[in-house]
Amino acid sequence: MILRSLDHPEVKATRYRAHGGGIAHMILTTRHLATMMFLAHASVPPGNKLLGHADPMEEIYIIQKGLGRMQVNDEIFEVKPGDAIHIPIGHYHELTNTGDEELTILVAAGLIPTGNPETDDQ
Repeated sequence: MILRSLDHPEVKATRYRAHGGGIAHMILTTRHLATMMFLAHASVPPGNKLLGHADPMEEIYIIQKGLGRMQVNDEIFEVKPGDAIHIPIGHYHELTNTGDEELTILVAAGLIPTGNPETDDQ
């Protein structure tokens, strides 16, 4: 078993600027995980955003605190605590804090797939 919190020294040492508008920490990485790339925590101040981008892996954003607007490709929707947003591989996504308090999320990321899933089954 591995137990981590945001106060753990290894987690604190991973602090980084997340996509322009947030602060993030890696809670667990491939150093500890066999079938996932990472579990991260990010915080976004009011009025800021995690700038739009696409990743080579599948992700799930879980809203912990605050209110926001999530865009995945052409879909845009309001998010609140308890919401989980699935972001497929290669999909553009952006998260904006629309509330008056800090927006915090957990991000679970799968491994980057090898090969081409569109042609591997043929």
